[in-house]
Amino acid sequence: MDIIRTDIEGLLIIEPKTFSDERGFFIETYNAKRYEEAGIPAAFVQDNLSVSKKGVLRGLHFQSPPYAQGKLVQVLRGRVFDVAVDLRGGSSSFGKYVSVELSAENHRQFWIPAGFAHGFLALEDDTMFQYKCTNVYAPDHDGGVRYDDPAIGIAWPKGTYIVSEKDKAQPLLAAVGSVFRF
Repeated sequence: MDIIRTDIEGLLIIEPKTFSDERGFFIETYNAKRYEEAGIPAAFVQDNLSVSKKGVLRGLHFQSPPYAQGKLVQVLRGRVFDVAVDLRGGSSSFGKYVSVELSAENHRQFWIPAGFAHGFLALEDDTMFQYKCTNVYAPDHDGGVRYDDPAIGIAWPKGTYIVSEKDKAQPLLAAVGSVFRF
């Protein structure tokens, strides 16, 4: 696997080795030892799967301590524009984001450690998105930041978005502040 370091410390793009032939392909999607050596903790406790129509925008979501979650995300079918926003107090990159296109074709994964808000835009119908989490979902610690917050300035792809009422009502970054102290 190849590890691509991003402009924000801790956010990693993973390109697993793909073995293809006339039958199809094989990918090792997770190996605790290899991922731990790359700086990704080996203790995943929950897996989630979502399927979205083209234009569905989910996020920006996070869980506050002590239920903060790291996420290893990937697309099994379709394509997404995936985003992580730094919410770590004291970080020189607080409020900045990294985006990456993940698809069933490029097989990329995105490691998003605890301390980040996460969201994605489905770029194709019937997009299947999977993620492994380092902590369980805790509704009382569920939080979010508006996907269109001008202070963050995410350059989402042009188009019409389908956004839940919950995500439309998320607070701006200025109201959320530094949720995480690292």
